[in-house]
Amino acid sequence: MTTSTLLVFQNPLLPKPTRPAHSSIAGVQKGAASACIVCARSQDDDYHATIKALNSKGRFPRKSLGQLAAAAAVQEGDIVLEIGPGTGSLTNVLLNAGATVLAIEKDQHMVGLVRERFASIDQLKVLQEDFVKCHIRSHMLSLFERRKSSSGFAKVVANIPFNISTDVIKQLLPMGDIFSEVVLLLQEETALRLVEPSLRTSEYRPINIFVNFYSEPEYKFKVPRTNFFPQPKVDAAVVTFKLKQATDYPAVTSTKSFFSMVSSAFNGKRKMLRKSLQHLCTSLEIEKALGDVGLPATSRPEELTLDDFVKLHNLIVQV
Repeated sequence: MTTSTLLVFQNPLLPKPTRPAHSSIAGVQKGAASACIVCARSQDDDYHATIKALNSKGRFPRKSLGQLAAAAAVQEGDIVLEIGPGTGSLTNVLLNAGATVLAIEKDQHMVGLVRERFASIDQLKVLQEDFVKCHIRSHMLSLFERRKSSSGFAKVVANIPFNISTDVIKQLLPMGDIFSEVVLLLQEETALRLVEPSLRTSEYRPINIFVNFYSEPEYKFKVPRTNFFPQPKVDAAVVTFKLKQATDYPAVTSTKSFFSMVSSAFNGKRKMLRKSLQHLCTSLEIEKALGDVGLPATSRPEELTLDDFVKLHNLIVQV
């Protein structure tokens, strides 16, 4: 089965990373001005074949790769995790910015391409693993130790396949002790759902509670579908998630029981909470707790903010 993967390709005239004479990403934006975003049809697409196809179509670079890296303010000395580097074009920008990069790639062919392309660069480590199954914490701690990082925090800058975006977010956002920020290129519809959902709409879901519990999300900018090759049917967008430290998480007695309650609430989305949460306590107790929070007894899950859910949890869940 063929899967679509979003890749970002540097101008083929500039295939190798060169060390900048500065530590700011701003210079990388200038030097990488002729870059564009490319959508490969298959994970087995060859780098040179894709570049040849790009040129044959008369499609010239339109959007700097530096924008994605600049959204995370990548600079000299940073440690950056990249998920799914493809042929290494975003990797190239990150290295040029002076970052040490850990790239996780599932496809063996792509791993070989990236390792060959950057064989002379010691600031890059490429691991062949399925990101959603790998032990990223141990990999990052090992990299911190090897690089003698004084800050203790890394950044994530990634152009990930849309179909794994939720899995990636769920894995990364609770890791505020490892990462300071996660910057992702996502399908625009997904980006808007994660960052700008409205109460009392079908777009408001448990993932919104999760995202805001662990981070401060921000929609940065749209990447039109015309910047992709071949052109997909949807636009993309760059979103940043500033990760919270554990001390800044909402005060719940148990994160496990909290998200279990939220999940149960939304499983019965059309039901009132006094019905969908009856496995936790009686309807009368739920109604009283909702009243104590300042909400109607007939409240439904899409009407509650993160703070409302936190207060409700701490009133009705016994840990």
